[in-house]
Amino acid sequence: MRVLVTGGLGFIGANFILQQIAEHPQREVVNLDKVTYAADFANLAAIAGDARYRFIKGDICDTTAVREAMRGCDAVIHFAAESHVDRSIEDSTVFLVTNVLGTHVLLEEALRSGTRFHHISTDEVFGALPLGTTEQFTESTPYNPHNPYSASKAASDHLVRAYHTTHGLPITITNCSNNYGPRQHGEKFLPTVIRNALTGAPIPIYGDGLYVRDWLHVEDHCRAIDAVLERGRIGETYLVGGLTEDVPNLAIARAVCDIVGADVQLITHVRDRPGHDRRYAVDWSRIRDELGWEPRYSLEEGLRETIRWYQKHPDRLRVR
Repeated sequence: MRVLVTGGLGFIGANFILQQIAEHPQREVVNLDKVTYAADFANLAAIAGDARYRFIKGDICDTTAVREAMRGCDAVIHFAAESHVDRSIEDSTVFLVTNVLGTHVLLEEALRSGTRFHHISTDEVFGALPLGTTEQFTESTPYNPHNPYSASKAASDHLVRAYHTTHGLPITITNCSNNYGPRQHGEKFLPTVIRNALTGAPIPIYGDGLYVRDWLHVEDHCRAIDAVLERGRIGETYLVGGLTEDVPNLAIARAVCDIVGADVQLITHVRDRPGHDRRYAVDWSRIRDELGWEPRYSLEEGLRETIRWYQKHPDRLRVR
């Protein structure tokens, strides 16, 4: 099998490519990446010379680049997206262009060439759950996005489903919870907490810090995508979440401080961002029951492993 990965120089895409090359000796990977601020060639330096890996610099909004990259591929795994909520609040235009129009270009080319299409999405399309409840998102939860980023991802999800229903394009979708782990961009929450805890800088926490996320280690996420690629039912959506319960961001920051020996007084509450979702929680029973997948990393184990990786690669914590 030859697969096209979009956005493969980014956090999750790079980890997925590494997993594919390591675990599937007969698989070839084409990586189409625009090389934005979020891309890092160091993420894939270990396989740069591998004959099964090919990099193409190109924009998913460019039909010519997409057609070249997709030629001869059996499946597309679509990671490429603008994903930072704060940036989408400041300027949403690039989110609409990349996440919606870029996905449309990919779908058109997949339809033209008859290529299977797997779409990576987020649990943020469902909106928010109330604190103090046991409610979880399921595959049938209505969409209710609360910020420009999640709205753009919701739109792309709808496009993918429409191409399956209207044109018969073979698609699958995964909506994942918040990823963390090695190679994540320094602007994100956990790298920011780790960087500042290690350097003694103030650790910014939005509002009261009681926002809850379902933390998913990136290696567990990559295994889930692989399971859907290998065994998933065409036309289906699978939610992918972690082993975490209701752990607020404030507790995450305190746990990082404890692991690295930093003073918790570094934690600084800052002005909250607009439209901040209170709680996410994911019911991943479908992917467990149908495909035999479940996460392996507990939050504590995953945090310790992630911190160790960044301590060995301190340059990767910089905000580029």
